[in-house]
Amino acid sequence: MSVVVVTDSSACLSPELADRFGIRVVPLHVLTGGRDFREGVDAVPDDLSGVTTSGASPGELTDAYAAALADSDGDGVVAVHISRQLSGTWEAGRQAAQKFGEKVRIVDSQSTAMGLGYPALAAARVARAGGGLKAVYQKAVDVAARGRLLIVVDRLEHLRRGGRIGTAAALLGTALAMKPVLHVVEGKLVLREKTRTSTKALSKLVDAAVEQAGTESVALAVHHLHAPERAAAVAAELRQRITGIGELVVTEIGAVLGAHVGPGAVGVVVCPGDAEEITPDGGPEPSSTSAH
Repeated sequence: MSVVVVTDSSACLSPELADRFGIRVVPLHVLTGGRDFREGVDAVPDDLSGVTTSGASPGELTDAYAAALADSDGDGVVAVHISRQLSGTWEAGRQAAQKFGEKVRIVDSQSTAMGLGYPALAAARVARAGGGLKAVYQKAVDVAARGRLLIVVDRLEHLRRGGRIGTAAALLGTALAMKPVLHVVEGKLVLREKTRTSTKALSKLVDAAVEQAGTESVALAVHHLHAPERAAAVAAELRQRITGIGELVVTEIGAVLGAHVGPGAVGVVVCPGDAEEITPDGGPEPSSTSAH
């Protein structure tokens, strides 16, 4: 067989894409009304106001890694997870991996959404080509280091309630009316720039993505929650301003991330590098998909 890649549901990979590359996706959890919903498995309520979330448990990850290791016929497992600064999933994975010795390697993507999805896909491509455990692990680490996640939220209340606002906490209080551009730095969600209107914030979001993309080949993902028109407008402007797009996908984020960023949020993941190693098709043909 070959090395198997495991990730979690915050990666925003569609079930079809995960199946195609043999990626095992472990669900994160949405908790509401005394019930526990597994993202990507259970029908999560549309209304995410007041919900809480939790990462995958060590037991869930132990089971996932054991199944993946069996599928690999002992070749090994590379597990690429959401930033340890944003979720307890990586730490749970570290605990679970100890049961398997050197056969399970854990990668902190220091990101989420397609900032996690692209490293998982790149690693799976290396595995499918016959790469060994070390090569698959290194590819995930390398692509994760190149990715940048930027996001604009309509309201900071969701991030404040979920405790995910990090060093952007200075925006709270009277600054809740601000429309900030946030980004993930060393795995933490921090303030990049303050703006006063949604229009200005989205403009700054595009500017920042263009700056990060440079002039070489790049994969882009535009994420949103209940804001398809905003996402489409951002994607259209990125297509006009960035010359080296190897892929541009537009996806609606899942419930776990959605519970923290709130309706109206729009994010962009910029991942510079050769299109054939970081895009699902290994080529420059743009595509659009919807992740659940």
